[in-house]
Amino acid sequence: AGDVLLKDVCDIHLHCRPDSRERSVDEYGFMRDAMAAGYRAVMFKSNDFSCHDRAYIIRQALSGAECFGSFCMNRVHGDQVNVFAARKAVETSGGLCRCIWMPTLDAAYQYKYERRKEPGIPVLDDRGQVLPEVVQVMEICAEADIIFATGHASPEECLVLVRKANEVGLKRVVVTHANSFIWTMTPDQIRQCMDSRAYVEYCCLPCLWGEGSKMPQYERQSIKDFVAFAGIDPERSFISTDLGQAVMPHPIDGMRECIQNLQSEGMSQHDIDLLVRRNPAWLI
Repeated sequence: AGDVLLKDVCDIHLHCRPDSRERSVDEYGFMRDAMAAGYRAVMFKSNDFSCHDRAYIIRQALSGAECFGSFCMNRVHGDQVNVFAARKAVETSGGLCRCIWMPTLDAAYQYKYERRKEPGIPVLDDRGQVLPEVVQVMEICAEADIIFATGHASPEECLVLVRKANEVGLKRVVVTHANSFIWTMTPDQIRQCMDSRAYVEYCCLPCLWGEGSKMPQYERQSIKDFVAFAGIDPERSFISTDLGQAVMPHPIDGMRECIQNLQSEGMSQHDIDLLVRRNPAWLI
């Protein structure tokens, strides 16, 4: 309890039960433990279901719980980005939906990588332009002043999305896990996103999976490489865990280890505070 490393931390990308995949902890239990550890706030993510409505209930059960939810545009809401669902998410009691993610596990880019026969949910048309329904969701996010996140779009698609989001006037745009697996961006792509006023997310998860873990199918990212990503521009970056998988470390343990790694690699306390405290807090 009261871990000084975790005081005022905000983790705005983690997965808990209830979900359609097995998770290591439930949302209520995680929020209780996070508060005891000193966290400032949490934003839950489910690939298939809403969680902002559950955050409303958790806040009633846990006095002082700063928990929020988000909403992913996956196939459970239809075969294209669902504008009506986005509108209803931001209108839900409590105003706790603080992020709408473009398609994640059902994204066209991910389906293509996995060589599925059926098409995934697109964010761009055949000419490489942002689809009208995606622009409408951007406008909903801008009106509600919440995060528009790129989800599992490709690095190239992310560049198009953040430029359009900047045109729309969005203040809170997030490029999702730019250091992870098939979504890894080059430093130049990351800087281009930042030039379009986006915030770039780096996740701890790639430093924990790989050989010797229970997710050995992915290549592990070295601590040095992770810190190099986080150091490109901490002013427009933040760190999440993306943890909660049943076979991986508890998200609180993952966040603690991540902060320790940043310190051991010589990152300044000012930059660490930006990455795990100030920037994610401002975004939600």
